[in-house]
Amino acid sequence: MSFKENLLQKITIDKMAKQVMASIGPVESGRKVDKKTMRRLLEMVSYTYKRKRDLDLFIEDVDAEKTRILVLDNDLAIYNTTVYDVAMRKTPTVKEMMNPFNVVKILKDTDVVISKKEESVKTIQKECIDRLDLSYDESDLDEIAKDGTASLEREYADGVIESMDLFAEILGYSAPPKPFRIDHHKIVGALTQKQSGEVFFGPMVLYSIIHNSLKLIETQTGSFDREKIEFIQKVASGKEQAFSQGPLVFQYLKNTALLRV
Repeated sequence: MSFKENLLQKITIDKMAKQVMASIGPVESGRKVDKKTMRRLLEMVSYTYKRKRDLDLFIEDVDAEKTRILVLDNDLAIYNTTVYDVAMRKTPTVKEMMNPFNVVKILKDTDVVISKKEESVKTIQKECIDRLDLSYDESDLDEIAKDGTASLEREYADGVIESMDLFAEILGYSAPPKPFRIDHHKIVGALTQKQSGEVFFGPMVLYSIIHNSLKLIETQTGSFDREKIEFIQKVASGKEQAFSQGPLVFQYLKNTALLRV
């Protein structure tokens, strides 16, 4: 796959992992893990599925006696042991529970459990991403900038947003904190947190989905600075001049990303 395809895949993986982690809650909450999305992540890393007793197991190496095994339930525990050992600990038979050595294992699994819940999701997320080639050069960035420009000229909002998301991923830009959000706008930018608690945002890119206008504000603005936040809103509405706008914004993002190559 191309760099663009791999980067889009990474963005999808991150969204899926975030979705699964958002579905995890304490036992008393009654919330259930998003197993469907977690299963898709596991399929990306080619874990082998096996149904054992009433357990859905995903096995890293089916040929190894001991291997990493994720149990697809609300705990999302990853074990480093055998399939039989996992089954015995999770759903023991009466005969197995009669063995005092097994009882110890059933009551305490810290000797074989590597991680649970969010940490397990992060482990699988990393394995998914590690399979992707995310190296790039100027031609890869040029392709993203050209695609974004073409989408802007055709007034194809999804294409503009996709190019913004790709550059945001490369540059470490994020969605805006609450003070910087503007209705009907897709916004991405550099986010930093100061010890005072104030959030600083910028440079930032603003895309009006309604008017198909793309603008760049290069300066960094603090979340407590009402005057500058008002200026950003005026730029978005066209009442103030942006640092750059139109296709030149994608060239700015490309040149900024080039500094990271």
